[in-house]
Amino acid sequence: MRTTARWAATIGLTATAVCGPLASAAPAAPGNAPASLYAPSALVLTVAHGESSALAAPERAVTLSCAPTPSGTHPAPAEACAELRAAQGNFDALASGDNVLCTREYNPVVVTVNGVWRGQRVSYERTYSNECIKNALGASVFAF
Repeated sequence: MRTTARWAATIGLTATAVCGPLASAAPAAPGNAPASLYAPSALVLTVAHGESSALAAPERAVTLSCAPTPSGTHPAPAEACAELRAAQGNFDALASGDNVLCTREYNPVVVTVNGVWRGQRVSYERTYSNECIKNALGASVFAF
């Protein structure tokens, strides 16, 4: 009997905690779109010299937020967000620099991306053979 009473109290308190704020939430004013219409897109991008992020400490890091407007510490947030939208958030599908000539020098550079893209969790890592290749293949997303 006591277990049933505890469960009833727990469910009641949980319902009050979850539904209480929803009942008192004011509707959005006419003409003002609520922020929840935009799926979150907030990323942290890092770059380091080395073959993997486990072996190299990040040398640079920037933030990139694409919704509702491009922002962050990325040097070109509007261009980077446009490229990510065109690639549908697929970092491997970013535009390549076909007209760029790079040396065959092996000086590995690793980039990582962690965060949320259009409401989906993102964790990405890629190693480029050198800085020139990273800048050519990563387009403006990894140019920081």
